[in-house]
Amino acid sequence: MPYIQLKKIYKSFGDSEVLKDISLSVERGQLVTLLGPSGCGKSTLLRCLAGLEDVTAGQIFLDGENITAKRPKERKIGMVFQQYSLFPNLNVYENIAFGLKIKKIPKEQIEQRVHEMVQMVELAGKERQYPNQLSGGQQQRVALARSIATEPRVLLLDEPLSAIDAKLRRELQARIREINRKLGITTVFVTHDQDEAMILSDVIHLFHDGRMEQSGPPTELYTQPQTKFAAEFMGNYNILSGEDFGKLIGQERNAQKHIAIRPETLAVSAEPLPPAKDSYRFEAAVESHISHGNVLRYTLCSKGVLFHADVMFRSFALFESGQKLYVSVEKKNCLEV
Repeated sequence: MPYIQLKKIYKSFGDSEVLKDISLSVERGQLVTLLGPSGCGKSTLLRCLAGLEDVTAGQIFLDGENITAKRPKERKIGMVFQQYSLFPNLNVYENIAFGLKIKKIPKEQIEQRVHEMVQMVELAGKERQYPNQLSGGQQQRVALARSIATEPRVLLLDEPLSAIDAKLRRELQARIREINRKLGITTVFVTHDQDEAMILSDVIHLFHDGRMEQSGPPTELYTQPQTKFAAEFMGNYNILSGEDFGKLIGQERNAQKHIAIRPETLAVSAEPLPPAKDSYRFEAAVESHISHGNVLRYTLCSKGVLFHADVMFRSFALFESGQKLYVSVEKKNCLEV
């Protein structure tokens, strides 16, 4: 039996239906991500799971128990928000200890637990500092430590890293994953960042307009999108109409179907390529290029069709604008969506 099970969840605010027939399950100890653009319903679903919002219809089960009507404190679920929500008049130690004191845990156990949490989030030596003396990343680590100190049944994270700079964000992503694995705590993470979801998740649930678009392991969603939206959101795919794709490969295609091709699966060469049964081959000209770190993204044009190809940056000379190139893509990497 799944540890968390959501069955046919609907949520409306007045006449606005935010969640539409959402069913999903989470296994014990998994780190699952709810991914999607702003306004797709992912944070609302998280709040329903926490008990902060009532569902309009549907049921929520936790470890086999129906918790749909239970109050938030009865669910024993920890939650970390985008805003750190620390008590400004309490120092790091007191913030982390707050929930333990509410539960009337003995003082010695509180001291031991806070010490463990401080070590886990690497804030040793900061115990007597107040939130306004900490960086944004340090404050978020305090919020994380406070949430897991009470040993919740589930940890919910609502875009907790969106206000943090890129380098620190990567460090905290690693820290969250490490805590999930070390404690075995079932974790549900909300983000709109597909790279973050790919790094963190055991399973990704992709949301679109209040509905579940696609679910699966990160590599499955990235390499096998089932819809045009999933392809556009997950991997910077080239989305070509059937007509345009037919122009590229010199074959007529179903005009009603789109073809999704990841830029990194397109091989480009300045020299002609031999025919291959398992690949499509065609010529193109360089329109422009831009650097994405260690990847060069070329915009290419063939028979009036524009598309992108990614090439790992090395020391060789760049292809020049207007230069003729030979392009190859394996047929298995041309997906109908």
